Amino acid sequence: MHRQTHAGKGGGYHAFLCTAVAFVEEPVGGRSDGYCGRILRAQTQGTRKEGHHEFRIRVEGDPASYQPGSTYRVVLLATSPSYFRGFTLIALKEGREGTVDDDYIGQFQNIDEEDTQFMTNCAPAMTESTPRRRTRIQVFWTAPPTGSGCVIMKASIVQKRVIYFQDEGSLTIRLCEKGNATGAPAMECCACGTAKYRLTFYGNWSEKVHPKDYPRRANHWSALIGASHSRGYVLWEYGGYASEGVRQVAEFGSPIKMEEEIRQKGDEVLTVIKTKAQWPAWQPLNLRAAPSAEFSVDRTCHLMSFLTMLGPSPDWNVGLSGEDLCTKECGWVQRLETDLIPWDAGTDNGVTYESPNKPTIPQEKIRPLTSLDHPQSPFYDPEGGAITPIAKLVVERIARKGEQCNVVPDTIDDIVADIGQEDKEEDDTPETCIYSGWSPWSACSSATCEKGRRMRQRMLKAQLDLSVPCPHTQDFQPCMGPGCSIEGKNRNTLKCDCCEGLCSVCVREQPACLFADSLLCMLSPWSDWSDCSVTCGRGLQTRQRMLKSDPAGCSEELEQMEKCMLPECPADCMVSEWSEWSECNKSCGKGHTIRTRMVKLEPQFGGRACPETIQRKKCKIRKCRTKEGSRGAVGGAVGGQRRRRGKQGRDSVAEEQSGCRMQPWTAWTDCTKPCSGGIQERFMVAKERDKGAMAVGCKDRKEVRACNVYPC
Repeated sequence: MHRQTHAGKGGGYHAFLCTAVAFVEEPVGGRSDGYCGRILRAQTQGTRKEGHHEFRIRVEGDPASYQPGSTYRVVLLATSPSYFRGFTLIALKEGREGTVDDDYIGQFQNIDEEDTQFMTNCAPAMTESTPRRRTRIQVFWTAPPTGSGCVIMKASIVQKRVIYFQDEGSLTIRLCEKGNATGAPAMECCACGTAKYRLTFYGNWSEKVHPKDYPRRANHWSALIGASHSRGYVLWEYGGYASEGVRQVAEFGSPIKMEEEIRQKGDEVLTVIKTKAQWPAWQPLNLRAAPSAEFSVDRTCHLMSFLTMLGPSPDWNVGLSGEDLCTKECGWVQRLETDLIPWDAGTDNGVTYESPNKPTIPQEKIRPLTSLDHPQSPFYDPEGGAITPIAKLVVERIARKGEQCNVVPDTIDDIVADIGQEDKEEDDTPETCIYSGWSPWSACSSATCEKGRRMRQRMLKAQLDLSVPCPHTQDFQPCMGPGCSIEGKNRNTLKCDCCEGLCSVCVREQPACLFADSLLCMLSPWSDWSDCSVTCGRGLQTRQRMLKSDPAGCSEELEQMEKCMLPECPADCMVSEWSEWSECNKSCGKGHTIRTRMVKLEPQFGGRACPETIQRKKCKIRKCRTKEGSRGAVGGAVGGQRRRRGKQGRDSVAEEQSGCRMQPWTAWTDCTKPCSGGIQERFMVAKERDKGAMAVGCKDRKEVRACNVYPC
């Protein structure tokens, strides 16, 4: 649905307002008092009442703050049995009176021009279009850009001569910019050095949480793509238009163009953020680790943005835009955790997960999905409640480098987070390779202080592009036997007292010592994963390892189980039972009757094709009778008549009934089914009956035929 902003329809209702509130419209171009003149005059010349309980404004989803550039549905409600005839709705900068244009903030948009319009001579305000009783109106409001501060949204209600207006209460709402509750403009970053973060994405989009029309077979999250960047670069934002890179992520789940756009920004970008795609969209964390990526920020590039597509969908995504990791105390955010709701990229008009592709022309602005977008939407809620989050993002600071200048002293968590961090190699695994999570590390191959190594494994679950190899199914790490220090792994390791080659339990109090529990277990490497337990669809596979030390001192698991996915199993066509045979399509003579059945499930993945869905057989109720004595000359005349009327076919039979005059055939009725075989009927009724004719020869007629025989 395209949303357009229209000018007011005129002042047709202003005469009503003059009667209701003794209001005289301002001259064109003039605004002598606040709220575009009309609101203050309505307050002063009408009877003012408190409206806490009867009327209220509601912003859909009841947000505690607004996202700059995002579009919201604003609803004005009357609680039954109350109603209202007129209203005015405005949005002001906090602390402003509405006496100049700059006092107004954001942009209203009509949803239904039969209900609402822009106020004449006061373009920022919304009012009613027609004088009638109503209990609800709704409009769109697009939030202002970043740094605009807090917004005060106010409404006045007209009910005959009574004006309801609230400076505080249910007809006034205060919204501040997300992450900026004071309304102060965004400040430049004053932090020093750099900070390193780990981003972890927890998808919560599942059939259990979002059951409506959930796509069972193809659900997935696309590869996550983003960057840490400066204020001079915007990957995407609410109220903006999707770039080609964003469109390709939103519609196809492809991050290639988006990454190309990011890398072209040069000094505006510090780190490209990437994670692998997830097929299926949700699995328990004990079966698949949540995808994560590491990135860095500095004083210039201190913002973080990302997006990932939920698929299948028209152009729906989740993500963050311009999240600032620099604090006002000149430090770096320790931890960020936020729920994510889906947003629409404005490039495709689909309303369901599997809607056919239908480009949005012209392209619309990026906006969050709402629960009132469309009745067929999987997130639809007639009450307009908030959409249940479909994902959660956790960003944790894992290291800082360089001299720091934060005003607030470091906490213990700050210090611990900076100790012992390693610079991990960037994972260059192709995006087309889908792996399971890594197994735990095996025991060290060395039982002494000689250098050994340990191993972990993961399984290749899907190779989306066979031309691109999928490496890295095994990973190795240097190690030493129990009680030995490994350079680069345990910094400042203290010498531990050992007993029979193993550190005693007392070393638990020495943080730098290796823990005894982890050394009591000597385990073999994991075996390869077994074959999947099924030949198609979803199954299970297992792997084992052996214990090489005393079982009493080891609680490590020796067997692991993981789900596996093979090509879908063939599904044969399924049809319903046959219907009853229809009535014969002729009242006399030879005719036919039919029966049908419906296709309940189309064949899939090479399953058996559908059998016939309609059958026909002959029927004959009785012989057709003619008037005695008319079979000679009359019959010959009729026969000639048949030859002359060749194209009229069965319709001419009515004229052959001696002593009867029949109405023409009626039109065929609508088909009883839209697909998989229905029936249609038509009728012929007697127009006149000759008193001397046999009653049986003048009966009404009915014909039946099959229709819409193609499968559903």
